[in-house]
Amino acid sequence: MNFGGEDQNYGSYSITRSLDNSLTIYMDIRWFGQSFFEIVVDTAAKKGVKLFIDPYASHIGLTPPGNLEGDIVLITHNHPDHNNIGAFKNPGIVINTPGEYSVQEVDVKGFLTYHDDKSGEERGINIVYALEAEDIRIVHLGDLGHLPSEEQVHKIDGVDVLMIPVGGLHSITVKEAVKVIKQLEPKIVIPMHYKIPGLTVEMGDLDTFCKEMGICATEPVKKLSIKAGNLAGKEMEVIIFEPQKN
Repeated sequence: MNFGGEDQNYGSYSITRSLDNSLTIYMDIRWFGQSFFEIVVDTAAKKGVKLFIDPYASHIGLTPPGNLEGDIVLITHNHPDHNNIGAFKNPGIVINTPGEYSVQEVDVKGFLTYHDDKSGEERGINIVYALEAEDIRIVHLGDLGHLPSEEQVHKIDGVDVLMIPVGGLHSITVKEAVKVIKQLEPKIVIPMHYKIPGLTVEMGDLDTFCKEMGICATEPVKKLSIKAGNLAGKEMEVIIFEPQKN
């Protein structure tokens, strides 16, 4: 259907890092490089709902995981480093247009933005997704190319986890990325869409963003496991991910 630390194993989950060292897992996040994320969350409708965002194709120099099976796939824009549905054996529900959706008790809102600062004249549209499950709200900015308007900030407000492009050139600049973070005030910032080994697309590096931001985690994580209870009152943290291969 198409709508537009140390590892420990517990069932189908692996804890690499937990923000409060609890073994109770509500949401797991992994990154495959570029803007490609996997989010796994337990809801009342289903244990282990799998959601993927912006799968890339191999032409960018990175090898995407294959034969994936998901419940939801979100596509922020129709560029081949963000829309590779071919990586999936079964993608589940594919969402690639703005609107409001609910799948397996994961609520998704897609907001129309642009890939450039000229209302899409150069690179087209971009969809910012806000997804919420188990009282955790994640926002993925895709390839946002401009500072959000006051109205857009109001709609996106209440961000727990922000996935933001920081490599410049094809999206907002590093300085603009820092401004967006200040606008949205997330509890956790996850940089994405920057130069990593193997990537052949021209892009800025992570260090430039970290220097501009002034704070970055010193050790990358393979997986981040979070729950709503330990986000309340939390000071903002920038968490760096190690890209996963499968």
